[in-house]
Amino acid sequence: MVMGCGRVGSRLARTLDEIGHSVAVIDQSTDSFSRLGSSFEGATVQGIGFDQDTMLAAGIEHAQAFAAVSSGDNSNIIAARVAREKFGVDRVVARIYDPRRAAIYARLGIPTVATVAWTTEQMMRHLLPGDPEQLWSDDTGAAVLHRVNLERSWYGNRAEDLTFGLPSRVAMIYREGGVVIPTAGSVLQEGDDPILLTAKESVDDVVAHCAAKAVSPE
Repeated sequence: MVMGCGRVGSRLARTLDEIGHSVAVIDQSTDSFSRLGSSFEGATVQGIGFDQDTMLAAGIEHAQAFAAVSSGDNSNIIAARVAREKFGVDRVVARIYDPRRAAIYARLGIPTVATVAWTTEQMMRHLLPGDPEQLWSDDTGAAVLHRVNLERSWYGNRAEDLTFGLPSRVAMIYREGGVVIPTAGSVLQEGDDPILLTAKESVDDVVAHCAAKAVSPE
């Protein structure tokens, strides 16, 4: 589900629709839906994005992911919190215009997307499970720097536990608009975006491990 049908929201909705996902778009203006184009097969709902009745009309109870990408920071974070806390949507992300608010929203457990630094493709990574985003590979192709989608139960565990016993290490963590280099005892926080360095042949196993429920090392 996408709240906001501006440039980013319409592109995000079209992309999800084109790859076969069922998409509903909420916007206060029906004119905004023209950005979706004639080939868009998803649903459109006029209304206030954080209004629960509007969300219900758009099918929030069946949504697997929710992206709040309207033009207002407050509206986006309210809608994201309602989606997660009221309707139990697991994959939620909110677009923000003021990156100084990122730390506040991160403490609320809402991943945020700063308008300058993020693209539609990066936002989709928060919404969809699947292949990791490869950031770098060494010349031989033996090692890969990549992102993973964390299962929520990993939050509160040590970063080193994430790759315990695997040919992989947490190289850095994007957190609250900054970068953290993990040390011994560093703990994963909700909203963290870990970057892993992994042996190429083990990437699929590591991705699946991170997407599964947390397992304490023996």
